[in-house]
Amino acid sequence: MDFSYSARCQDYLAQVKHFLAEYIEPIENDVYTFMHENNNHGDWRTWQLHPEVEALKNKAKSAGLWNLFLPDDKLAPGLTCLEYAPLAEQMGRCLFAPEIFNCNAPDTGNMEVLYHFGSEEQQRRWLTPLLNGEIRSVFGMTEPDVASSDATNMQARIEISDDDIVINGRKWWSTGLGHPNAKFTIFMGLSNPENDRHSQHSMVIVPLDTAGITINRMLTAYGDFDAPYGHGEMTFDNVRVPRDHLLVGPGKGFAIAQGRLGPGRIHHCMRAIGMAEKSLELAVKRGLERVAFGKPLVKLGGNAERIADARMLIEQARLLTLNAAWKIDNLGVKNAMVDISAIKVVVPNMLQQVVDMAVQMHGGAGMCNDFPLARFAAGARALRLADGPDEVHRAMVTRLELKRYES
Repeated sequence: MDFSYSARCQDYLAQVKHFLAEYIEPIENDVYTFMHENNNHGDWRTWQLHPEVEALKNKAKSAGLWNLFLPDDKLAPGLTCLEYAPLAEQMGRCLFAPEIFNCNAPDTGNMEVLYHFGSEEQQRRWLTPLLNGEIRSVFGMTEPDVASSDATNMQARIEISDDDIVINGRKWWSTGLGHPNAKFTIFMGLSNPENDRHSQHSMVIVPLDTAGITINRMLTAYGDFDAPYGHGEMTFDNVRVPRDHLLVGPGKGFAIAQGRLGPGRIHHCMRAIGMAEKSLELAVKRGLERVAFGKPLVKLGGNAERIADARMLIEQARLLTLNAAWKIDNLGVKNAMVDISAIKVVVPNMLQQVVDMAVQMHGGAGMCNDFPLARFAAGARALRLADGPDEVHRAMVTRLELKRYES
């Protein structure tokens, strides 16, 4: 295994770092102040993007720093998962940065679904405008009335006929639902209850302006709406779309999901490592600059050891994630399942620990919006649930480990 960064990766990494330093970091606090002042309420219909966001997207596109996640050299630079990983880490240092490069969730996952599984018409209508950054999308999977840690519990119904599809049910924690540019959701629901448990569900593309869809509310995470990138609850009441909005075929939802979630978890984890690096950087600077009881903070109360622990945790998490990325590239998602599940547990827990240390080093300043640490802390805790809770991923690792010893 070779985790060294290719020349192409190093070139893009230098460009992304420069773009972040030159254009994004100088306005970071302004963007979050704007979002908090204008969007920190439940009426998503009035949520706004900071005026600089679209301009920066155009600048990144012109610079060729666009769709970096997609391994297609005709539609994107064509980076491998391993080559993209350090770029995702850099983007993770600022929570809105991924959108600037059109590498934001859940759009990356939805674009991968449409790229790998969409028909030509579905790609023309939905993938192309997503790749162009003209629209945003939503992924509707989690439901409020069942334990969604077991995705086979999904009860929202998809009734498929020769001509059309009728959808009924409720979804929540649907990321990006309140974004002003959100135009459709990929909806996963129960379509074939007679099949085995992993062949009962389908995925359907549903435009958000379709009759029968009600956006009930946006959800707060630790008191913050995370607007306009946040999460919402929606109801589908006899929502009808044409049959050609079905992805692949009836009962193929889980097969599609496996392809969607592998690379996406690399992206999530590498962005989380970027947050951890930023948190450690802030903690070290704070510890060197601030003095208490006649000493710099780094010399007090075991803080030096905590900084060392943070560095070791980050390095371990990065190597584990790069290992998973290498396996996806070289062996395929099915042969990287242990590693994909492992990073989904290890990285968010690492981030939570590092951010908490950094908050403690900052005192009261770590709790407010003067620094990104409070946002990182909420993101770290959410990531231990998003795309499956820790317990589900531990169970996957255990099952595959035991399988090695079964006769």
